[in-house]
Amino acid sequence: MPSLKDLRVRIGSVKSTQKITKAMQMVAASKLKRSQEAAVAARPYAERMARVIAGLAESAKGQPGASPLLAGTGADKTHLVVVATSERGLCGAFNTNIVRGARQKISELLADGKTVKILCIGKKGNIMLRRLYADKIIDVVDMSAVKRISFTDVTPISQRLLSMFEAGEFDVCTLFFAHFKSALSQEITEQQLIPAAIDADDDEGFSAPDLGGAVYDYEPDETEILNTLLPRNVSVQLFRALLENAASEQGARMTAMDNATRNAGEMIDRLTLNYNRTRQAHITRELIEIISGAEAL
Repeated sequence: MPSLKDLRVRIGSVKSTQKITKAMQMVAASKLKRSQEAAVAARPYAERMARVIAGLAESAKGQPGASPLLAGTGADKTHLVVVATSERGLCGAFNTNIVRGARQKISELLADGKTVKILCIGKKGNIMLRRLYADKIIDVVDMSAVKRISFTDVTPISQRLLSMFEAGEFDVCTLFFAHFKSALSQEITEQQLIPAAIDADDDEGFSAPDLGGAVYDYEPDETEILNTLLPRNVSVQLFRALLENAASEQGARMTAMDNATRNAGEMIDRLTLNYNRTRQAHITRELIEIISGAEAL
């Protein structure tokens, strides 16, 4: 049985931890509001960009001058998996869920005989994935110095992806991130960045619009417009994904720290009860010893 001093030290330690988790919860809550606003503001632009590309792709599909960013390389051998996670922990299962989705995709690709390369955005994804796929990780993008994600922070990453694609280093690029639903819910999303995926049944609104039989003429032509929009679309979709990730991270951290604060409170109550019972037992034993000594005299 622990002594009274041990119990007092343990209670003090848990109370200190509770203060830290409570402070982290409040900080995450304040950051969540700003991150959520940024993520929600970026959605309409990214979705409209995808709609425009979907509409143009319908007209340009099959044309000989179609951009490889839309038509692909004609091969499906080498896949680049981009895993976007956080730089810090203490955010519940946020990073674990993203890495789990990426691992499942990587396992499927390897089982099909594909060559897989991994690019990690955020060190937590690198730490988790290198245990199994250290030889497949080509680089880790450090975002620890970025306090608020801006488009200029994403541009170097997208330019690198485009340069790698033009150099023939991969055929398909897939991004994994967490789509922000609420502070309690983040949906792990798999999005194909290169070549641009045009899915008629996409729930995000990325499908080609219904023209109602109308015929549109584009000036300049569809191919020239796509050659300008498709590289920018990679940056836009990546920027949107990282904003979603930032909001999801703060939501997950706020929820995790709230749970930790409540758990610490429950532990303090249990330890305090144990302390009081132990203290009462010591007092009772001392009284019995005093009474027994008095009777013996």
